[in-house]
Amino acid sequence: MKHLLLLLSVGLALLATAPASAQKYRTAAGLRSGGGSYGLTVQQVFLPKATVEGLGMLAPRERSATVLAERHFGILGPSLNYYLGGGGHFGTHKDDGNFWGFDGIIGAEYKLPFGRVVLAFDFKPTIEFNSADWNRFPTAFSVRYIILKQKKTGIFQDIIDKVKGK
Repeated sequence: MKHLLLLLSVGLALLATAPASAQKYRTAAGLRSGGGSYGLTVQQVFLPKATVEGLGMLAPRERSATVLAERHFGILGPSLNYYLGGGGHFGTHKDDGNFWGFDGIIGAEYKLPFGRVVLAFDFKPTIEFNSADWNRFPTAFSVRYIILKQKKTGIFQDIIDKVKGK
């Protein structure tokens, strides 16, 4: 329980910081599938080129929650990024009981040119404690919907805002 509170506290602290301009979104949420599990993913930009991601995952015999801090690097502009980061997780397994561990992540994401959809593929190795598996090496695919878009910035944005009366 201490680990859960620590992960949640860090995640909330990161969410409370200023938004970024590296990705084409500020908040995105969707579905994730891979490594024999499926679930929900929520990603929030909290620093320039950095996000915090929360995962709620289900598998046939276990449930888990993960918090990850990720650093994004543009490839050919802000629509295509690769990212890497780390974090931690906790969960419960029907046979082994409660478990927890540390996660790394490396992946790529693409914001589709039309609409509010982000596609991502990643590799997320873990180290497990209190589990029959001491490590895992899953890959996963995520589809996220952009809830909050990135604020438009640029040389002419102030002029455009003044003309529109903002």
